[in-house]
Amino acid sequence: MTRKLRCALFDLDNTLYPQSCGLMQEIGRRINLYMVERLGVAREEVGRRREALLRSHGTTLNGLRRVCDVDPDEYLDFVHDIPIEDYLEPSPELEEMLRELPLRRVIFTNADAAHARRVLARLGVLGCFETIIDIHFLNFVNKPYRRAYQRAIEFVSVRPEECVLLEDSAANIQPALEMGMTTVMVGGDGSDGAHHHIERVTDFARLLPELV
Repeated sequence: MTRKLRCALFDLDNTLYPQSCGLMQEIGRRINLYMVERLGVAREEVGRRREALLRSHGTTLNGLRRVCDVDPDEYLDFVHDIPIEDYLEPSPELEEMLRELPLRRVIFTNADAAHARRVLARLGVLGCFETIIDIHFLNFVNKPYRRAYQRAIEFVSVRPEECVLLEDSAANIQPALEMGMTTVMVGGDGSDGAHHHIERVTDFARLLPELV
């Protein structure tokens, strides 16, 4: 694959840090708690309801906004009310990799910027990214909706073929593939159709010579 890449779009959660740290599992637990405490969903129904919302709307929040008219800021504050430092440690290795990349570096996340900044600050890489494209900027049209990707590349003023997307979600990889981006799956089992697969985001440094 020979392309002139200019910009790397990084997903945040479970991409910049390993899934095994447990942070996203705790966020998932708080999403369940929100649905029980704030929306009155029976505990035994939460899993089924969330699965249906994710399948139909891409994220639980997008589904709850459409179905239950929840306040997105209240929801985001609730589900991200977590002591990040209990799950993440500073990563000098990640910082070094990011600073040495000969590409623009942008966060592209379905979370909000406040959560993204907390995660990036804890990892020690907040200063490594030029901007954060978050769910507010996307006007709650989240990945994997194609419009989210279009807004992202329009904002950073690059063409799809000039972008590489690093993601942990197979569903979020697919629209980028269809648009012509280079795609890198972080983790996963290789069944997602991405151009490349790496175990950890810091392995991107090893892969990069093949891409630029």
